[in-house]
Amino acid sequence: MSKLKPWIHAFRLRTIPLALSSIILGGFLSAADLKFDWLITALAVLTTILLQILSNLANDYGDFKGGADNKNRVGPKRSVQSGKITAFKMKVAVYLFVLLSLLSGSALIYFGTEGIPLTNFFIFFILGILAIVSAVKYTIGKNPYGYKGYGDLFVLIFFGLVGVLGTYFLNTHQFRWEILLPAFSVGMMSMAVLNLNNMRDIENDGQSGKITLVVKLGGEKAKFYHALLIWTSIALAIIYVLLNFQSWFQFLFLITAPLFIKDLIKILENKEPAELDPFLKKQAIHTLLFSITFGLGLIL
Repeated sequence: MSKLKPWIHAFRLRTIPLALSSIILGGFLSAADLKFDWLITALAVLTTILLQILSNLANDYGDFKGGADNKNRVGPKRSVQSGKITAFKMKVAVYLFVLLSLLSGSALIYFGTEGIPLTNFFIFFILGILAIVSAVKYTIGKNPYGYKGYGDLFVLIFFGLVGVLGTYFLNTHQFRWEILLPAFSVGMMSMAVLNLNNMRDIENDGQSGKITLVVKLGGEKAKFYHALLIWTSIALAIIYVLLNFQSWFQFLFLITAPLFIKDLIKILENKEPAELDPFLKKQAIHTLLFSITFGLGLIL
């Protein structure tokens, strides 16, 4: 167990709920259209967990190599930085999870595109490869996009659009443009979590050359950006319900709004970036609750 503890820590399991939010929402949307498939959704969940762990391991390795993980970092110590896992072993683990993600994702795409034109298989396979590359290239390589301020865009794409729309399509073999609205909602909530993380680390990131969007904007503008993400995500969810209204239960997700707003007020009042760390877990859980309540409202 002593040998496993550093790896469990490196997996950063507290990030899993946020990663699963888009899959859960896509599954509920499929169920609401009476085209839910347990096998496909289970494979989507497994693939997402593997990709999230891959991303966490790659970040652990990449930030150590890039210099962002140092004694001035505010958040929890990473495994390579602390010396509990060597850089070589972490690199091997990254390759292992690339392989596991590829195998799981291939199975998901195979069963999810069964019976429809082969073109769909290749489209999703390319998206899967891009998801793996994005998980790794966030902090690893000569030009990691996380060091250039593009992390928010990739979170929106993969934690929102691909997660929700992909799960929905692989379950239903159809697409409705309105699905974009809740997909953007959960994507923007995920962006808000990343924004919080970068607001917490703004000083060290700037000093170590990790130029996140928060470093570019500055602390005060980053707070405004955070508020914009939260309010827009809630508004888009409301618009979706109004366009597809069938029952007042569809507004069930609004019970999560006070949770976001309460934290938002404290975040806007914050003066010490280090004190933002506890809000990361809370915002991730709130996003998961949003997905669950939004989905339940559709099927009740």
